[in-house]
Amino acid sequence: MNEKIKYQPPSASAAPRFSGIKTFMRLPYVKTTEDIDFAVIGAPFDTGASYKSGARFGPTAIREASTLMRNYSMNLDVNIFDYLSGVDFGDVNVIPGYIHETYREIEAGLLPFLRAGVTPIVLGGDHSITLGELRAAAKAYGPVALVHFDSHLDTWDNYWGMKYTHGTPFRRACEEGLIDTAHSIQIGIRGSQYGPEDVQGSIDLGFEVLTANELHRIGVAEAVKRIQKRVGAAKVFLTFDIDFVDPSMAPGTGTIEVGGFSGYESMTLVQGLRDVNIIAMDLVEVLPAIDQSGKTAYMAANIIHEVISILALQKRDGKR
Repeated sequence: MNEKIKYQPPSASAAPRFSGIKTFMRLPYVKTTEDIDFAVIGAPFDTGASYKSGARFGPTAIREASTLMRNYSMNLDVNIFDYLSGVDFGDVNVIPGYIHETYREIEAGLLPFLRAGVTPIVLGGDHSITLGELRAAAKAYGPVALVHFDSHLDTWDNYWGMKYTHGTPFRRACEEGLIDTAHSIQIGIRGSQYGPEDVQGSIDLGFEVLTANELHRIGVAEAVKRIQKRVGAAKVFLTFDIDFVDPSMAPGTGTIEVGGFSGYESMTLVQGLRDVNIIAMDLVEVLPAIDQSGKTAYMAANIIHEVISILALQKRDGKR
């Protein structure tokens, strides 16, 4: 055990996992950017949603589900808190119904972490929140590569004439120069579209698009190679919409699409990012009101656990 690690969860053998305040993985709830490698931060905003609302309660549900997470990743063979110090910072301020004001709060809330070299792990909220996060990331690092797991492109120009929704953040981010699209990739896109111009629109912005059909055809291992080749050494913002996962495994989200990916496939794809320089991530669109079994929130918690495990692996191996 590295004695320099300051913030880590209590042992489940000393305190039952159902006890205590529900932070992510039962991490200490501490408002700090010092002596930490990562911070879990909620962004409970969902009034950018185009269909079912309720993802504002996603951070709470993910935190609740994450109490089952243990410190050791069998998949990556690393004990997170042998190498990382982390906290649950709580939530950034959001203003329901006021997306631009919320963007300013998210940007201001994340920027101190990014400038301090701390990796923010953001719990959404709908996918509109990512624009505020990308603004903060670009201020700290310049344009970043985007690795985007989703069933939807979210590069539409507008919904009902409105430019800022959960279906438009990456077009706005490209227009603002926040994304290095030459090293960015959108993975898992599927479902009905408005027309062939939808996928072509993302390609025209500079993204590589790996559709669900193609991913199923080439398999996870080849997809990981495609992602790694596309990203290279770029600084990466990882965004994971839970509807990337098939609704049989993750029904608790507002705009499901059939033909998705199992929990195993989803986690294996994320594990394949072990050599990627992740500077921030979010996981969005968990909607607990229609997740009666809680398995969507638990799936989300597992994806985040894999990403934190990657950070620990990289720290152990001197790559971070």
